[in-house]
Amino acid sequence: MKFYLNMLLVAVLVLGGCAKKEVVAEHEDQPPHGGTPVALGDTNYIELVLDAANGTLSAYMLDDDMEEFVRSDMPSFEIMAKIGGAEETLVFKPVANPATGEKAGDTSLFTAQAGWLKTTKTFDAVIRSVTIGGTTFRNVDFNFPEGNETD
Repeated sequence: MKFYLNMLLVAVLVLGGCAKKEVVAEHEDQPPHGGTPVALGDTNYIELVLDAANGTLSAYMLDDDMEEFVRSDMPSFEIMAKIGGAEETLVFKPVANPATGEKAGDTSLFTAQAGWLKTTKTFDAVIRSVTIGGTTFRNVDFNFPEGNETD
């Protein structure tokens, strides 16, 4: 009987020790809408989401973890896209959202519309100038839909 009690004690200690092992998962930032993340330095992101059926591209302003929306007071911003040998300009305008209290001049969402977005699924582009959280980022190169991160 003593043998079985000792074996039971060993089993409890072994299994109890295994149960206490912590699994540390690597945190990977993911865009909340499943779009294209474009890093703006180390402090912000723009997530680009294509709606090909409507020919629109939405730009969500996000923090460095892509978890919180960051409002901007920009009246608009532009992305220069290279399609084939031509260059196209997308002008992003602010979008109001009464549910969150966002309005033009204080919003985290901007949209642009162009007919070529209905058929073009990939392009190289440059954000000429965008201001988020009081910081201006200029000439940010990226590929759509790949983004610009090399990790």
